[in-house]
Amino acid sequence: MGPLFRIRLRLRRFMRRHRTIVAIVRSLMIFSAGFGGAYGFIKASISENSGYNPHTFAIGASFLFALACVGLATLSMRLRFVAKKLQKIALHNEVLADRNWELQEAEQRARNLFEQQGDLIVMREQDGSIIFVNDAYCQMAGLDRENLIGSRFAFALIEQGDSALEPSGTRVHDQRIESAIGPRWIAWREALVRSDAGHPAVLQCVGRDVTDRTETERALADARDQANAANRAKSRFLAMASHEIRTPLNGILGMSGLLLETQLTPEQTTYAKAVRTSGEALMSLIDELLDYSKIEAGKLALEAQPFSLAALIEEITELLAPRAQAKQLEIAAYMDERLPTWVTGDAARLRQVLLNLAGNAIKFTSSGGVAVIAEPGIWPNEISFQVRDTGIGIAAEAQERIFREFEQADDSVARSFGGTGLGLAISDRIVKRMGGRISLQSELGAGSTFEVCVPLPAALERGEQNSFRGPDLTGQSIMLIAPPGLQAELIERRLQNWGAQTCLVAETEVAEALLPERAWHAVLVDDAIGSETARGLGMTAQRHTTRLIVLVTPVSRHELAPTAPFNFYLVKPLRAASLAARVGFDADGAASALIDDPVPMIAPPIAARAGEGLSILVAEDNDINALLMRSLLTKLGHHADIAVHGEAALDSWLAARSAGTPYDLILMDVQMPKLDGIAAAKRIRALEASEPGRRTPILALTANTLVEDRYACFEAGMDGFLVKPIDRDKLDEALANLAAARQVAA
Repeated sequence: MGPLFRIRLRLRRFMRRHRTIVAIVRSLMIFSAGFGGAYGFIKASISENSGYNPHTFAIGASFLFALACVGLATLSMRLRFVAKKLQKIALHNEVLADRNWELQEAEQRARNLFEQQGDLIVMREQDGSIIFVNDAYCQMAGLDRENLIGSRFAFALIEQGDSALEPSGTRVHDQRIESAIGPRWIAWREALVRSDAGHPAVLQCVGRDVTDRTETERALADARDQANAANRAKSRFLAMASHEIRTPLNGILGMSGLLLETQLTPEQTTYAKAVRTSGEALMSLIDELLDYSKIEAGKLALEAQPFSLAALIEEITELLAPRAQAKQLEIAAYMDERLPTWVTGDAARLRQVLLNLAGNAIKFTSSGGVAVIAEPGIWPNEISFQVRDTGIGIAAEAQERIFREFEQADDSVARSFGGTGLGLAISDRIVKRMGGRISLQSELGAGSTFEVCVPLPAALERGEQNSFRGPDLTGQSIMLIAPPGLQAELIERRLQNWGAQTCLVAETEVAEALLPERAWHAVLVDDAIGSETARGLGMTAQRHTTRLIVLVTPVSRHELAPTAPFNFYLVKPLRAASLAARVGFDADGAASALIDDPVPMIAPPIAARAGEGLSILVAEDNDINALLMRSLLTKLGHHADIAVHGEAALDSWLAARSAGTPYDLILMDVQMPKLDGIAAAKRIRALEASEPGRRTPILALTANTLVEDRYACFEAGMDGFLVKPIDRDKLDEALANLAAARQVAA
């Protein structure tokens, strides 16, 4: 900006501010100029030497008049231009006045909003002095605004909560303060803001009263902690109750098993079997309650291990076959050949679900049969398991609540068939934990179909062998003579998948009429039509086929197979591999085969397999269980010493070790007086670590099935555990492995 412009700017400012003086100066200048010009002209014209000429004078006056007119016209135009400009300025001033009024209203609204805001608002300078507060802050502080402005007032802090810094620089934290209305929880948001250009930033604090929310959250947290504590107490109670129940139950089941191995009258055998059946039912009830407790506590752990899908399905039907055949029911398994034989998942939990569904199907079915079917699901890697039955069915209104805890179809069913109503609820929880779903299709009086769909990816390590390939029966004719039912339908379906032309016949007369019509590749006769009828059909079918197979139950296999005119027999429920071996063999290579599979024999005592018995120390405080363990171990060919508590077990172990005849195994009860099994195991491991010598294997005898109890056993240095009631086969297997390991080490 130049100096001339500055001078002009100052002059204009002076002229705007002092208009009267400027008008007087202008008037004087104009008057002086006009008077001086007129006076000089007249004076000059009347002098003697002026050469006055009237004509010239008139011309000059006219010229001056013309100049005056031009000046007036110019002044008039200038005044008109200035008037228009002033009018525009006036309009602009009106607009500015309107804007100013709007800004004042907005400022007033904002101030009212700040004042009436329920949140606490305070602005402080860098030294902490207050420059603005709203009414809410004043009410909380119990002071007037005049007393707060300029002060460094702050609420008394009772408790500081969590603090966090947002990416924008805003600090968020909770405080419990002492206010005029009592202790309150305030959630603060603090940020630096600029109030005016050229001034330093001020700290703006906005606080919201969250006392109700905080107290509710704390109450919920306390309630959650109490619920967790109660849940843990419930789990421990159930574990303790399980231990206390399993301990006498171990004696009941074990002693009844030993009793059945003695010479009994038929009546005594019936009573002993009833005792064992009742004990097994009580054991199933305890397992259901413990599983439900684990699920409620969120401690249901799932494994992901490869297992054979076909073996799982067939083992379930074989396990339940005695129950089904005792009620004159059929039971069958079918696995679609499109499925991989080996999959990855939790086999134990899947077996538990399918056993529960199939067991319920047998329980609620009085005639017909039960089938367990595995087929591909609708999603990749999904497998659908269907459990079908021809039982009583479930009403539509009852299907909605059937998967709830402690629910059954109706009270009359619960009274007739018994049960806690936990089985389906536990199965539903397990399936959902596995990422699957369970559904039901049923009609009252027409049976039910439970479908379980779970993701089970194929076990990749099995490679190309991870599939079951049946025989090629394309063009082969096979007749199946069997009563109508689920088992016959599934056998026919499997044979058709292998390419066979099947003929399912239920009537004996029709079968005898159809047999001579063609040469049959194989004829399968179900002994369910009657043993004598099956033999008669076998004699007739001998002339029309070289593959004459009879389907028998495990009970009747010894009655029909050795004397019947059959080439082979298959034991129901059928295994796919066994059926494939019988109908798909080469006539020259397998004509001498007479039985399905060798009859399983009772395992001989370990002493017979391992050379000599083991020296075993049994730490058990219950007299009945101690007697049971001694009897079982003696029958298995071992020598057992009994210790009634942990200290006695420790003394016996030390004495045997000092005498040079250490025990081969210690069966340690976990809960014992004086010194429990965990503490005794820790002491034994500590003594072994301090002295050279062979490490003594320790197996825990426990009725607790909780995961933490098992971890405690392993942390104490135990090598494994046996769950009460003691299963003879599992005990036999554990001792066999130990005896084999001892032989290898020797």
